[in-house]
Amino acid sequence: MSDSPKSAARQRLDVTIEHLRGKRHCLLITTSNRWRGEGGDVPKSTQLAQRILAALPPGQAEIIDATALNIYPCEGNVSTVKGNNCGVKKCHLRDAEKNPTGNHRCWASFNNPDDELWRVSKALFASDCVVFFGSIRWGQMNQMYQKLIERLTWIENRVSSLGEDSLVKDIDAGIIAVGQNWNGRTVIETQRQVLGFFGFRVVEALCWNWQFTDDPHDETLESYNRAITEFRQAFLEN
Repeated sequence: MSDSPKSAARQRLDVTIEHLRGKRHCLLITTSNRWRGEGGDVPKSTQLAQRILAALPPGQAEIIDATALNIYPCEGNVSTVKGNNCGVKKCHLRDAEKNPTGNHRCWASFNNPDDELWRVSKALFASDCVVFFGSIRWGQMNQMYQKLIERLTWIENRVSSLGEDSLVKDIDAGIIAVGQNWNGRTVIETQRQVLGFFGFRVVEALCWNWQFTDDPHDETLESYNRAITEFRQAFLEN
């Protein structure tokens, strides 16, 4: 069965919503993808973000679908032959519309004019809370989440290596993941640590996982179909 009974799963969602209601502006970032030609097929984690958005007062939150953005891979400037060059001042994004705070400093954005990571950072710095949503794939967060977190490394590196003040110390943060049968709890715990390394104020109410079964060998088609039904009953039905 799932990570928790239906009532407990709904309670987790309710606790999350209650916490977010107390914030000024919440950024909900979704990272799970589907083929866009398959109309109406929305990832479960994205459905959770949409459910939360609908429960909050109008204008208090926004969803950014990271899979719809043109985000280049991280260039690995933390560890080059020249040393750690990530997030240095000379790579700040020179565009007042994209980088109104002047805080966006990433070489991949600097080197690729069509990169859209700025859409995430601009919204992030205007928020006092951020929640990442994504799917568990092969025992880890999906590739889009990992790409996004790697591309935001300059936020962490500015403090840990460059000795500057944290840009996100006053921002509540969490991660909500959905998986079928393996490693969800471990993934959440790892990513909680990652968000903590970044300097976010990691909040218990915003960090949890929903997983249909704890049997990693249960890969039957019936199991996947049952997971869809149970997820809907737990989170989407009144």
